[in-house]
Amino acid sequence: MFDLPVRSLKGQVSDVEWQTRVDLAACYQLVAHFGWDDLIYTHISARIPDTDHYLLNAFGVAFDEVCASNLVKIDIDGKILDDGPFQINPAGFTIHSAIHEVRHDAGCVLHLHTIPTIAVASQPQGLLPLSQYSMFSIASMSYHEYEGLAVNPAEKKRLQDNLGANNHLLLRNHGALTLGTTIGDAFMRMYDLNRACEIQLSMQASGVDNLTVGKPIIDNITAQAKIVHTGTTGGQKAWPAMLRKAYRINPDFVK
Repeated sequence: MFDLPVRSLKGQVSDVEWQTRVDLAACYQLVAHFGWDDLIYTHISARIPDTDHYLLNAFGVAFDEVCASNLVKIDIDGKILDDGPFQINPAGFTIHSAIHEVRHDAGCVLHLHTIPTIAVASQPQGLLPLSQYSMFSIASMSYHEYEGLAVNPAEKKRLQDNLGANNHLLLRNHGALTLGTTIGDAFMRMYDLNRACEIQLSMQASGVDNLTVGKPIIDNITAQAKIVHTGTTGGQKAWPAMLRKAYRINPDFVK
């Protein structure tokens, strides 16, 4: 009585779409594994390569229940394109559609409500240059002021303008967003950002003075961050290991 109805789509969709589904389902499993999920809320979206179609989690499905076949295929307006039994939370796609509309390089948009990212996003100074992890995020960081629940279409333009060409966004009093050309790149960016926020909060709680990294190093690290998060040291190298981890956690995600 507690099993989700899942009709396998393997062989029913293109090989490219199926691989995107597997990668995205693995990302949901990893987010749940690391404790970054928020019940059935928050979202990770992925564009199916060479299309204007996107995959998103079904509304009401926990992250550790997500599998390749119960992801929902939608267009940029959130209209469901397949005939499965699942729906999406239209309001939940507002942020993602805003980014996908203007950032055509974004193969994946990852938006979470982790405690560390909410806490740092709610500090006036935001993310500080206190650790190597923070360097990767600060090199490509934007901020967006809190406007309440993301249900106002007018907010989309402000989200787009605030993000610009960056790949990290701290939403004030709300959470965090990362994007990447691949799902692996977006995941790595969120991993580093969340870890940077955890370290910042820990250092601030210590009650002692903390060393900060100087501006010349921060200015110089943008190129290094691009290397770390892309190419053979980014998703191409780390993501296969994360896929293997996801399979060990819950092999059912490939259904």
